[in-house]
Amino acid sequence: MNAVKRGLAAAGLVTVGALFLAACGDDDMDAMEHGSSASKSAEAEAGTETGAGGFNDADVAFAQMMIPHHEQALEMAELADGRAADAEVKDLAGKIEKAQDPEIRTMKGWLKEWNQPVAAESMPGMDHGSGHGGDGMMSDTDMTELKALKGTAFDKAFAEMMIEHHNGAISMAEDERKNGESADAKKMAEAIVEGQSAEVEQLQDIVDRL
Repeated sequence: MNAVKRGLAAAGLVTVGALFLAACGDDDMDAMEHGSSASKSAEAEAGTETGAGGFNDADVAFAQMMIPHHEQALEMAELADGRAADAEVKDLAGKIEKAQDPEIRTMKGWLKEWNQPVAAESMPGMDHGSGHGGDGMMSDTDMTELKALKGTAFDKAFAEMMIEHHNGAISMAEDERKNGESADAKKMAEAIVEGQSAEVEQLQDIVDRL
């Protein structure tokens, strides 16, 4: 009788053990499934974030056109050193250098990230030799004339040319705000519109004063 009871007890323990292992196995599977779901969710979120950093042709064109545009603005601003007589012109030239040099580096970084060339193959109006193609770029002749001026003559010519130059940049930036996809590029475009519009007003005041 005792032997029979011991046999039944042993059988019961085996059954309980099997059920316990099965339950653990189910828990492990659930954990694995939850882990897999969490991983997939994280991957989906990462994919969404990557998509948010996308770009389109308008973004590429904006950067490729604005880089040489900014570079010429820097060239014009650097001419003020030793030529400008007006304190406000000198101050504004310094602000232009401080603002646009970092933007050039940023835009070059975008193009590298997007695997796009820094220089566009061909863009009407971006020919430095002709200039005045609607983008406000100065011609080689304009730049040569500006370099030859000093004092008040330089100040007035600089202000007039920079107004035209800024207006070209503002137009390009407005196009980017409407047509671009890159959040960073559109943010820069907005800053250019705001900052350079204020400078155009300041430059016009300088022209009227001189």
